[in-house]
Amino acid sequence: MSNIKTANTQFPVLDLIKKRWSPRSFSDKAIAEKDLLTILEAGSWAPSANNTQPWRHVYAFRGTEGFDKLWSTLAPGNQPWTRQAAVLVVSIGIKELPDTNQKNHYYLHDAGMFNSFMLLQAHSMGISGHLMAGFDKAKLAELLGLPATDETVSVIALGYPDAADKLQEPYKTREITPRTRKALEEFTYQLN
Repeated sequence: MSNIKTANTQFPVLDLIKKRWSPRSFSDKAIAEKDLLTILEAGSWAPSANNTQPWRHVYAFRGTEGFDKLWSTLAPGNQPWTRQAAVLVVSIGIKELPDTNQKNHYYLHDAGMFNSFMLLQAHSMGISGHLMAGFDKAKLAELLGLPATDETVSVIALGYPDAADKLQEPYKTREITPRTRKALEEFTYQLN
């Protein structure tokens, strides 16, 4: 399976990046809290404009009431396969600069950087992550009691990968389909 999902790159990209992908099939194995905290700390070292670190993260382990509450906010298309995730993590961006009440124009970028670092750390530990935009933002914000200055950015399912065969369609086919990306020349150019 991993060979199917390993990125076929034009240039010598790091294996950690080439092999990281977003599975939907997770095993029953739990993630130890110390490992989750390692993953979250890795995210905290992501670049941040003016070091504002405009992010918050809320997490819950499978088998807890908190997990069920977070899971209930997911879109119907994400609920079937996320039930087996070991942890759900909510990524939250802070829209204002600290102590100024001025808009932070980079909060979404910085929250995304956090998530990228977090996913790479998780992958290095044999833990997979799958980011989702399919969730009820208003319901999740209400559940977490978020102030107007905070915005839910994504929900991340974390867990140890498992066989695609345990998934129903259309998820099973997505799990076994090779990854693709646009060719580099489609979205980059050199300015002379």
